[in-house]
Amino acid sequence: MFKNLFNDPKFYKTLFQLALPITVQYFISSSISLVGVMMVGQLGEVSIAALGLGNQIFFLVSLLIFGLSSGYAIFAAQFWGANDLPNVRRVLGICLTLGMIAAGIFTLAAVLLPHPILSIYTKDPEVIREGVQYLRIAAFSYVPYALSMAFAFMHRSTGQVRLPMFVSAISLLLSVLVSYLLIFGHLGLPALGVRGAAVGMLFARLVEAAGMLSLTYLKRTAIAASPKELFSFNLPFLTQTLSTAMPAVLNEMAWSFAVTTYNIVYARIGTESIAAINITTTIEEMAFVVFFGLANAGAIIIGNTIGAGEQEKAFTYGKRYILIGIAGALVFGQLTSLSSRWILNFYNISPTAADYVRNILLIFSFIMWIKVFNLMLIVGILRSGGDTRFTLLLEMSAIWGIGVPMAVLGGLVLHLEVYWVYLMVISEELVKAFFGYRRFRSRKWVHNLTVVSQVVEPLPAAPSQVN
Repeated sequence: MFKNLFNDPKFYKTLFQLALPITVQYFISSSISLVGVMMVGQLGEVSIAALGLGNQIFFLVSLLIFGLSSGYAIFAAQFWGANDLPNVRRVLGICLTLGMIAAGIFTLAAVLLPHPILSIYTKDPEVIREGVQYLRIAAFSYVPYALSMAFAFMHRSTGQVRLPMFVSAISLLLSVLVSYLLIFGHLGLPALGVRGAAVGMLFARLVEAAGMLSLTYLKRTAIAASPKELFSFNLPFLTQTLSTAMPAVLNEMAWSFAVTTYNIVYARIGTESIAAINITTTIEEMAFVVFFGLANAGAIIIGNTIGAGEQEKAFTYGKRYILIGIAGALVFGQLTSLSSRWILNFYNISPTAADYVRNILLIFSFIMWIKVFNLMLIVGILRSGGDTRFTLLLEMSAIWGIGVPMAVLGGLVLHLEVYWVYLMVISEELVKAFFGYRRFRSRKWVHNLTVVSQVVEPLPAAPSQVN
């Protein structure tokens, strides 16, 4: 595996150029989430829990949209590698249509049925009351978020990674400002508590969507398509692309519902437990930003490479991502553990909740490399090769066959402390790593998806800018 690892400067240059802007974007997004939880954390554990549970619907939406966007980004990356711009634009049209419809359905559910939804997670009336106030405002951010994600993923697949980073940075920084002013009531504005955080999120998503659309067409990027170009796909093209993209969507949804189940278990253990999980989740996201950037950059490069017909080179690139990911995770895991006591100074929580956070982060610091390995393998490599059905089967089997039963056993049957339940859940990551690596070594994950272009009439294509 170490053969020819460091003798390809062009590879590392391309990786750096793609990964850095994506990493910065994820860092800003995760920082805003962390700052938001810290601000609401000054209001107490009930508000932290309400914010976390109110965001569970957005969590489901975001993963559905991520699955859809990343599924269609597989096609976009390979079409771009094959110099087929018309089909890149058709793929964007499908992604926009399906994403905004799905987001609209979740918006209606969150606005019309907030009490029943939140009652699934907790029976604490104060948490439900504050969570409903948050959810009814934040729900209107789902549709603009779907639009932004579709454009962001297609930009990345065509090598345009700086534009999404810039737009997200501006919108999310504005979110912090608006949230701060409205949560605590500064500059003469009312103190809205968790509702202020919801307004900040909605404002950020609207600015993000408007900025993404405006800059895409003002700068005339590769995906600045006319409505006719976006929606020129026919039913056979839609059907063939869905056969590959839908497993990615189902994968993310299966994982998101599993995480939702975990949170139901954590919330039933107690308000202090779910508050601790919400805090550690934001910290884990911060620790993962570099690896999200690497995984997305890897998916772009490997997708472009397969689209260009260089399958063996794609396999070599995959080996490099695995080694880079593991080495980085070993370092970042320990840094996360060392910084945990400092981070807790920003939260107004009980000693019990603080102890839960420290123990969860200690466990996370030792198993982070396994989680990163699976991230690089599934998102960065297997999916980019079009092997979405295998990844769906792998994740479904591991999560629902091992992770969820372990959570229920530990939290609801054995009534263990939340950090022991967290450790039991991690066992599903080991299963994914074992079978996922075997699939990678087999090379059966490499699929050239550009053949679907034969089901629509070809149009003049633009040259690729990413190799």
